[in-house]
Amino acid sequence: MALLAPRYGLCRDDVYRRFGAREVLQMRLFGKRPAEAARPALARAFGGPRGGDWPMGYEAQVREAYLGNPVAQRAVRIVAEGAASVPVYAPGDDAARVETMIARAGLIEAVAAQLLLHGNAFVQIVGDAEGVPAALFALRPDRVSIETDAHGWPAAYVYRAGDRVTRVPAHDAGGRPGLVHLSALNPIDDHYGVGSLGAAAAAVAVHNAAARWNKALLDNAARPSGALVHDPGEAGAALSPEQYARLRAEMEAGFAGAANAGRPMLLEGGLRWQAMSLTPADMDFVGLKAGAAREIALAFGVPPMLLGLPGDNTYANYSEANRALWRMTIVPLVQKIIGGLVEALRAWWPALEIKPDLDQIPALVSDRAGLWAQVTAADFLTVAEKREMLGFRAEI
Repeated sequence: MALLAPRYGLCRDDVYRRFGAREVLQMRLFGKRPAEAARPALARAFGGPRGGDWPMGYEAQVREAYLGNPVAQRAVRIVAEGAASVPVYAPGDDAARVETMIARAGLIEAVAAQLLLHGNAFVQIVGDAEGVPAALFALRPDRVSIETDAHGWPAAYVYRAGDRVTRVPAHDAGGRPGLVHLSALNPIDDHYGVGSLGAAAAAVAVHNAAARWNKALLDNAARPSGALVHDPGEAGAALSPEQYARLRAEMEAGFAGAANAGRPMLLEGGLRWQAMSLTPADMDFVGLKAGAAREIALAFGVPPMLLGLPGDNTYANYSEANRALWRMTIVPLVQKIIGGLVEALRAWWPALEIKPDLDQIPALVSDRAGLWAQVTAADFLTVAEKREMLGFRAEI
């Protein structure tokens, strides 16, 4: 202990308070350095956070990605707004009532965004005076926690907003759900899904850091255009503080800024101008930022071409990229959301059936036209069979 305190500039009590008795014992016995002292020199010098430069909490990642990164925000909004625009068809009076609840207050858009970002979406079922569902509300997933029973099954959902705590039972006395939990696949968790935000956190951090770097370059006239080199003429001579201050003031007043761009410079007193340019490492930030943007788009399932990112030739044209977005990202997400909601609401309406109307999606018109042409040309099929293959009822 006598060696630890002066090494880290702490007294004996401070060492125990800062590192803990167990870690202090390990340091004394095995020469182990504490976590803060083992950080790289650059991390200590620039105050970098532990575990990388990107935030680890959900709310912090949302602020960095959705609120602070244009690529991530646009990718999430493309998918969420596209999911909300998919029309649904619901035969029957009860299905029409459910369709109205689903289409109210941007439910699909909110649920789709929560599944992309958090990996979980919790939709509370609010009933009327008779206990029949009357409204659906999407809850913030970071405020919801799952309570399990003795067998590990969800028993209740706890919603915490500040000091207020609301407990929603997983099922009522009749076995009907009080809340719908939709989740993305998480192979290492039994109850909570995993979103795309964590996978995109590193790329978001790189993209934001590159943006801050470029902003700093712009604040300094896009690059250090050059340097004034003083030739002392005799050993030991240097500019006096008054000469240095006057030279700096004249440079800022007469040659800095856009209004003085290209203005000739008259030098005296042993001064010469040394031109400078961007290094290859500085110029590589353009490619680094574009690569990070493509990784962000990939994490959220959006073709980079749809975000206007340069250098992406994966798809032959914009129309093909748009079809890929709908086929691989938006349509499966909508089917997952609608299917989960319908499965829960069948506790009140067992015959409930609601499906997304893919025929009304403009991006998939060419695909549907090809399917219709193939089915129409099949002479060995009856009219009823053709109608079933196209998603219609067999009866005319």
